[in-house]
Formats: sequence, C-alpha cells, structure tokens
Amino acid sequence: MTYFCKTPGWLKKIYASCTWQISTQNKIIYLSFDDGPHPVATSFVLNELKKYHAQATFFCIGKNVAAHPDVYTRIIKEGHAVGNHTFNHLNGWKTSKHLYLENIDAAQKLINSALFRPPYGKITFRQIRHTLKHQQRFKIIMWTVLSGDFDAGISNIKCLQNVISNTGKGSIVVFHDSEKALSKMQFALPKVLAHFTELGYKFEKITV
Repeated sequence: MTYFCKTPGWLKKIYASCTWQISTQNKIIYLSFDDGPHPVATSFVLNELKKYHAQATFFCIGKNVAAHPDVYTRIIKEGHAVGNHTFNHLNGWKTSKHLYLENIDAAQKLINSALFRPPYGKITFRQIRHTLKHQQRFKIIMWTVLSGDFDAGISNIKCLQNVISNTGKGSIVVFHDSEKALSKMQFALPKVLAHFTELGYKFEKITV
C-alpha cells in the first residue's frame, strides 16, 4: 500500500484550494476521524478525547450516520465538529461528477456540515470546483499526517510513530473510527493524546 504519512509540499500546491494544515503559532493539533460513526470505535474515541478535554473533527459517512444516529448525536453533544464524507464512501476518481455530487447531497441531509473530506483523498479537479460552489459552500479538508491505522501491513508501533514523528503546530491528523482501523487506532490514539499533552499541545476541532 502506497501513501504519504506526511503530505508533501508539491501535493498541497496541486490541490491548493483544499485545506491541508491550519496556520497557527500556537501548540494546537487538529485530530480527525474518518468513516464513522461506529458503535465501538467512535465510542472509544470519544471516551479517550474526554480524558484530555480534547476536541476533534469527525468526517462521517452518511449511511453510517443513518445506521448509528445515537453515536452521531453523541459526537455533536460532546462538542466535536462533524464533516461530510459522502454517503457511500465513494472514490471520486472512479465516480462521475453527477453521481459524486448526488452522494454528497444525500449525506448532507443527515450531516449538515460545511466541512467536506473526499474518501481516500481522491477527488477530481472538476469535482472540487463544483463542491466549492455547492450551496453549502464546502471547505474541503485534507490532512497533514496520515496515521496509517487502516494499513494492515504496518505495526501498531509504526502507526504511532507516523503521528509522533510528523505532527506539529497546526497539523491535521487522520485516524479512522472504523472496524478496519480499530486495533491500531486503539493502540495509537491514547499515546498520541498523552504525548502531545505532555508537550503542551491542545487538541481543537476544525471550524469553517
């Protein structure tokens, strides 16, 4: 599996209309969680965040919101941000513009957020243009650091190191609150929260 743990500068320039990092001089990290809500994984994440008074951003799949509305409601009630991650976790490179935008709209009826993250980070320039012009005026959020918790080919320790080694002020970090990523995320997230809290960092949610 090939991917960048830390997003290179040239990729940020190509997709310059997307948000890859948040400019700040303060010790702030923006944790984000993709693919939920999930009854076990999301509940674990919320419990860990609460221990550190940390806020985060959850990019939710519409069909999972429909399946687990109580978990989704808990995310909102506990003060975290939510974002649209399409209804069916579509790969934009393999989906027509029309169907892609329809899928975003279907998710939007349940999620109602101005934040959007394309599944896999795969979105065409044409889809980006139309998403940015959407009546919701979406802000497309990518990431600075991928934990790799979805990658069966890496160890728990490697997942943790991916985050510890590449995260700094204003970093947007991606974990997944999903069945596939559960084991690595459960190992790495508590240690990431403890490590950066000890260094004086705070964890905030992404806002429009």
